[in-house]
Formats: sequence, C-alpha cells, structure tokens
Amino acid sequence: MFVMHISAKLKIILLLGGLVSLISATLPSRDGFKNLKVLPKNISEDQLFKIMDNFNHSLGVSCEFCHVKKAGTDDIDFPSDDKPEKEITRKMFTMTAAINNKYFNFTQSKDAVQAITCFTCHKGQPRPVADSIPQVPGNN
Repeated sequence: MFVMHISAKLKIILLLGGLVSLISATLPSRDGFKNLKVLPKNISEDQLFKIMDNFNHSLGVSCEFCHVKKAGTDDIDFPSDDKPEKEITRKMFTMTAAINNKYFNFTQSKDAVQAITCFTCHKGQPRPVADSIPQVPGNN
C-alpha cells in the first residue's frame, strides 16, 4: 500500500510538470513581447496577461480567437497579424480608452474608474450584443 501511495504522488507530480511544460511552451518568451502596436512596449508580463485574460473573459473566447497557431504545431504565434480579429481588437481597445479618457477622465491610476470595458458591449460574446449597445438619440 505504501508503494501505491508513492506511485500516485509521482503520477500527480509528473502530470503537473507536464501541464506546466505545455502551458509555458505556448507563452511568449520572457525576452520581451513582439509586435505590440497599442500596448506599451515595456508592459510587464503580469499586466499583459491580465489584459489578455480580460479579453478572453469579456468576449468568451480563447487566445486562438485573435492569434494563429504556428504552422504544423499547436504553439500560438502571438506576434503574427494573420487574423483580422487581432487588428479589430487593437481598434476596439483604442476606442474604449479614448471614450474613457474623454468622457470619464480615466487615467491609469488605481483610483480611476474605467467606465467602458470590452464587457460593456460584448457581455461574454465574440461579437457585441446588440441590446447592450447604447443608442444615441436621433441616430436610429
């Protein structure tokens, strides 16, 4: 019984090690991020991952929604611009930042309220939910 208990622990350790290897193989290198056009070039890994996680949650998608896989592999080619969704995301990110800055005096400080986010219109869907988009009077 003691041998089986050690064997189970070893299996769990090996499984966790394999998962960590699999996840780290799909993440960008820690030498810096490539092809950042809207986000700051010196963004931290933690900040970038929080933003990407927010996109995933707000749109109900995974990384492959905006990023392509490297040919013949399961690895994601994060710098590639081959999917139009990536450029659309850049434009939407810029648009929400402009709205927050102009109308809500949003700054990057901890005390500032970001009034408009991706979730405001997307509600966990890849495309904006029509009922959630505010209508401007006289523009119907």
